[in-house]
Amino acid sequence: MTLAPHPAPHAVSRLRTTRLARASKPFLARGGPRNARCDGCRLIPSHCMCALRPTVPTRAGVCLIMADIEALKPSNTGWLIADVVADTFAFEWARTEVDPALIALLADPQWQPYLVFPGEFVAAERVVADVLAADPADGTAGKRPLFVLLDATWPEARKMFRKSPYLNHLPVLSLQSEQLSRYKLRRSQRDTHFCTSEVAALCMELAGETHAAQTLEAYLDVFTNRYLKAKQQQPLNLEDAAHQRLRSLRLPG
Repeated sequence: MTLAPHPAPHAVSRLRTTRLARASKPFLARGGPRNARCDGCRLIPSHCMCALRPTVPTRAGVCLIMADIEALKPSNTGWLIADVVADTFAFEWARTEVDPALIALLADPQWQPYLVFPGEFVAAERVVADVLAADPADGTAGKRPLFVLLDATWPEARKMFRKSPYLNHLPVLSLQSEQLSRYKLRRSQRDTHFCTSEVAALCMELAGETHAAQTLEAYLDVFTNRYLKAKQQQPLNLEDAAHQRLRSLRLPG
């Protein structure tokens, strides 16, 4: 894990910039601090965490298909995935059209895409519970796993799943975790619903990317900590458990 005090714009940041450019009025985050925010981490300057940004080398990648204003929300955790996982791609979802770059990515022979979605909503023959082993017979030898995540509220994600026929050929990875969500910024009505960053961490674990999974978990905890402290106008404690855990995961160099 390396630190990036001045992080370059990543896929989600670039998508946010594009979305803001065509907005007809300023986006106001509901419930968050009204102060000016850092462009690198979306927190107010006093609680900025850009210097803590971890980048972990991974073989696996993540493709975020984001609902209309998801990239604009300061509480969005897809942003955290793009901070940590270098091969993170981000696309805005639209019902009537699809970005040609997304279609090209899904067809790229270096990747084996998995659409991550609950298996109960999918035909059984499409569902897998683990990352498939590379098989030379079916052309998957040497392919890197690409986890396709629908970054949206649960009702939006279900709509996106139903109305995206270009995803219908992908195997559906159905996560079977007993872990309860710890995300405290936008609480789902069901504790078993994970935020996007938590889903990515579970996927990384399945792909054998244990260090990336642990880093995503720790980074989410630090982000949640700082976001809530900023909202409540409270000072930071750099020696609390969340910050210590993230520091402990830092790779040398």
